[in-house]
Parts: sequence; structure tokens; C-alpha cells
Amino acid sequence: MASFIIEGGHRLKGEIYPQGAKNEVLQILCATLLTDEPVAVHNIPDILDVNNLIQLMSEMGVTIYNNGAGSYTFQAERIDMSYLESSEFLKKCATLRGSVMLTGPMVARFHKAIISKPGGDKIGRRRLDTHFIGIQKLGAAFHFNQQRETYEVTADRLQGADMLLEEASVTGTANIVMAAVLAQGTTTIYNAACEPYVQQLCRMLNRMGARISGIASNLLTIEGVAQLHGTEHTILPDMIEVGSFIGMAAMTQSELTIKHVSYRNLGIIPDSFRRLGISLEQRDDDIYVPAQECYQIESFIDGSIMTIADAPWPGLTPDLLSVMLVVATQAKGSVLIHQKMFESRLFFVDRLIDMGAQIILCDPHRAVVIGHNHSMQLRGGNLVSPDIRAGIALLIAAMSAEGVSRIHNIEQIDRGYQDIEQRLNAIGANITRI
Repeated sequence: MASFIIEGGHRLKGEIYPQGAKNEVLQILCATLLTDEPVAVHNIPDILDVNNLIQLMSEMGVTIYNNGAGSYTFQAERIDMSYLESSEFLKKCATLRGSVMLTGPMVARFHKAIISKPGGDKIGRRRLDTHFIGIQKLGAAFHFNQQRETYEVTADRLQGADMLLEEASVTGTANIVMAAVLAQGTTTIYNAACEPYVQQLCRMLNRMGARISGIASNLLTIEGVAQLHGTEHTILPDMIEVGSFIGMAAMTQSELTIKHVSYRNLGIIPDSFRRLGISLEQRDDDIYVPAQECYQIESFIDGSIMTIADAPWPGLTPDLLSVMLVVATQAKGSVLIHQKMFESRLFFVDRLIDMGAQIILCDPHRAVVIGHNHSMQLRGGNLVSPDIRAGIALLIAAMSAEGVSRIHNIEQIDRGYQDIEQRLNAIGANITRI
């Protein structure tokens, strides 16, 4: 098990480039199963979750060419259906949350999918109901094998249907869309997730010959087609990494330029950091964060305490609340962080309290942060990364802290952030991997 040793108190300076978006690429890779023709995908991040999915697809029988520099070509001409029954396949699915998105493409094209309960971050209950109910409405039959703890999904032919999703699940919407593009007839999905990553998936599928309308809205209409063909696709910059770098600059009082961020796809993220008092400028497609000695949290118009809460797009992504909570510990003022969508993501605040942060954990969903206004630095600590986003938040805290910190279980950070210590050390951080 690897660890980071972080010497805090170093200011950053320079330029940094965000990697390709993890939450987009997992959907896109699964979608390459929908055709037997080559699909080229660019700007793929070299991170653990993505590499594990690529390896899994290779073992399923997908031919994969590494074109270099984060570019791969996938051709799912032949799939080894017997491998999907193997214990090895099911064991690998169980460690990778994104494996659930294999279901839609496999059922649509090969009429059968088998997956185990998928893994991922331990951030509370993450239901699969939206995925399965949506694909069931298209005519698939589901069976849960209790002995093997596997979901077995079969369909001779999927049929278009009208559906209203119980929740605007990003991966659930993606899974249903990928199944519906090869279904017979028309499918409408109301309360569909409309994040930029779902938009990207839909646009790629349309280039492959699908007929999807309503992209960027919560009502998608999909006219099924008989087959799809190959295409080329480039992954967006990772909005979570962009937000993480904004938070790092603020916490370490650093001047930083974040390059090629695809600003129009960041939604409410820049303004959410501005509500914490952080100055940032859009310069073409870059974000410039000037060095700030202090930043003051805004209040609502009526003078009440600021609340930062997650919500489905175009609301604030829940993946950035851990970062914003850490950033608030050195702001001037107080803020309520309300994590609505996951009930265990705020438990890492105990480690921040040990470092000297003033935080009141109200319940599994809410925490009040009283900022230090940089009058008192956090103390270095011995920390453990419980999930990807808490891991990067703890790294930001350690970079701003007085003294040396150690973060264990950094494999969690590696799942979502590519060569993070090398990229940060290049702009002034002092992070050692052990």
C-alpha cells in the first residue's frame, strides 16, 4: 500500500493542464461495444479505474490499439461470451464501479449481460435501480443469482419505451441510452441526467449513427437504429480536477493558471468558488487564479449563512464538495456544506478536525465550517484516503498545513488523478510517494 509524504507550506506557481474526464471516459469506453467497427478515443487519462476497464475489455475480446499519448482505438468485433461467465470476469467487475455500464451495450448488441455487484468508492448506498428498471422497461429480463451474487440480464430484442426516471442518475441515464440506441422503435427518457459527460456520450453515439434528440436537456428522445458504425471522440477536461486545482491555489495562497479547461462545460463550478471569496478569471479557455492572502465567504442577500450544496446538473457536482469544504477551513467566515446525494462523504472531516480545522459535523449530510482566515495554519497529520474525492481534499489540506503529513491508501487518489504528485511537484509542491 502506497503513501504520500507532503511537506506543507509550499506555494505553487505556473501552469497546469487538467487530465481527461474520468466520469466521461468510463461511459465512452463502454459505448465502443455497440459497434464492430473501430472507435478511436483521445485524451484518455492514465488512471487506475480507466486502466482497469481497458484491461477488462481486452480480456472480453475487444481489440485495443494504443496510439500513444492517451489515445486508443477499440474494436469490439468479437466478444468472448464464455469469459463473461468466469469467476475472473466477475471478480474484476466487483472492484470497478464503471463496469455496470457494460450492461446496456452488451444487452443491446449481444442480448446478454452478466455483472457482479460493482465496487467503487465507499461513500454510502449507491443504488442500481435506475439502471435496471430503465433497461427492464426496454424489454430485458433480470435475474439475480444469489449464490454467485451476479445480475444476469437477457433480451432477444429490446423495444423502445417511454420512461420517467426516479432519479437523474448520470450512469443510469448513460446505461439506458446505450441500450435504447439499438432498440426497436422510439424511447423517451424524462428526468434524464444532462451533465456534459452525458451530452458527450450522446453526441458520439449520433456520430456513430444513432438518432438522439434533446441533448443537454432532461428529456431525451431516441429512435432506435439497426446498427452503429465507428467514429472518433475526444474526452473533455476533467471538471473535478479543474475545481481541485482552484482549491489548491486558494489554500496555498498561490498564483496558478489552469490551461484548456473547456470553460463553457464547467457550469456553476467557477461561481461556486467565487461564493467562497476566491478570485479567478477566465482567460480564453484558461482559468487564472491570482495569489490571495485571504478570501471571504459571501452571505446570502438576507444576511444568512452561505450554504453550498450539491445538485444534479446544472447544479454543483457532489464530487467537488469535499474540496470546497477543505477550502472553507481557511476562508474568512462560515459556510454550511450540504452533501445531499451521498451519506458517507463527509466523514473524512474528523481528520481535518485533528489537523486543527473548525468543523461541526451536524449529521452524515451536513457540516458547518468556521474559517481560520489563514490566521492559523492546519497542522500536518497522519491521514488515510477513504475515497477519491476525500483523498484529493486531504492532499490539499496537507499542502497548506504546517509541517509534514502522510496520506495512506493513496491508491484511492490514483483511481481518479493521473501522476498527481509529479504534476504538482512541477509547479512547486513537495510530495513524495513511498
